[in-house]
Amino acid sequence: MSTDIGQIMEPIGRAALAASSVLALASTEQKNAALAAAAKAVRAGASDILKANVQDMNAARKRELTSAMLDRLQLDEKRVEGIARAIEEVQGLPDPIGTVASESVRPNGLRIQRVRVPLGVIGIIYESRPNVTADAGVLCLKSGNAVILRGGSESTHSSRAIHAALVVGLRAADLPEACIQIVPTPDRAAVGYMLAGMADYIDVIVPRGGKSLIERVKREARVPVIGHLDGNCHVYVDHDSDVRMAISIALNAKLRRTGVCGAAETLLVDRACVGTHLQPVVRALLDAGCEVRGDEVVQKADARVLKATEDDWYTEYLDSIIAARVVDGVDGAVAHIAKYGSAHTESIVTENDATAERFLQHVDSAIVLHNASTQFADGGEFGMGAEIGISTDRFHARGPVGVAELTSYKYVVRGKGQIRP
Repeated sequence: MSTDIGQIMEPIGRAALAASSVLALASTEQKNAALAAAAKAVRAGASDILKANVQDMNAARKRELTSAMLDRLQLDEKRVEGIARAIEEVQGLPDPIGTVASESVRPNGLRIQRVRVPLGVIGIIYESRPNVTADAGVLCLKSGNAVILRGGSESTHSSRAIHAALVVGLRAADLPEACIQIVPTPDRAAVGYMLAGMADYIDVIVPRGGKSLIERVKREARVPVIGHLDGNCHVYVDHDSDVRMAISIALNAKLRRTGVCGAAETLLVDRACVGTHLQPVVRALLDAGCEVRGDEVVQKADARVLKATEDDWYTEYLDSIIAARVVDGVDGAVAHIAKYGSAHTESIVTENDATAERFLQHVDSAIVLHNASTQFADGGEFGMGAEIGISTDRFHARGPVGVAELTSYKYVVRGKGQIRP
């Protein structure tokens, strides 16, 4: 760790720790006032945010980033308005801090409550999406956590412009500006310092980005991590499905936005409906501009299908590419997902409720859907207002990580002079 990075990061850590003590005790009204002012500031500063994004987009094109990365990075008026609305949705959520998750009275009269409390200071490391700056900042604010944001260099200007609006909100509510801080340097050493050098300040790390970033964070972090490896999501078309619904869901799951982690990367088709469903679904994807890489049966369905390799079944493309395979019914789909999937999001298309239940119960992923697109894997669509990410971990938080998932708890015990014999 370089001395220069330490000199930058240590004051950020100290300030976050101090701010977390204030924010943990802030009232719901004060936090909501900050969120309302932040949403207003995003709208008022929309032109500045868009100008900053143009700088980032121009630099990204020169670096020849992929179309998926460009899509994640780009902002327009609609997306900026979406950021403001997401802040307001978080404002409208119930405040989890201080709520009683469970309560009991012991035979000796002790009253025991499990009460939600903030985690403390959260470090969030993310790549090209500038909207994560807002989502992460306001979710941490609502849940009483101070946050240190380290965005990707691709989104430097956009993230700083959005962060400026969040600071306006904090000032308006008389909360410390250090409640939401953004690392001011693109130096990659800052990431390493957050992971290994700030355990005295940061209580948990949340990475949001590609597989290499997540793997690095899990390997190097000296504090707990909430994260996922990748979004290798599947759509399984059962023989009892409506072919029109199967086409609609497959197209949306793959192509609505190819760069999001909930985009479908593999299409699985029941062998029992190859003659009726396979060609229409594959043709619809190809006609929509999606490259299809299939097994031998899928290749026979359309001459445009390319041959799939073993690696394709493991791949998160984040692009207009999908792998396609024929499987032996719902059990074949479950087996394929168990072997190749990343435990993120999977969908079954079927009119048979018993088959759907078998899929929903046997697929061990964070999100499983019946007759719905995998692109619903989103905290906003789950009523959470926004999310920091989709966790594929099996402890603390799983699925969309929203306000409630950014809390811990403590036990509050009230007595009347009881002593233990």
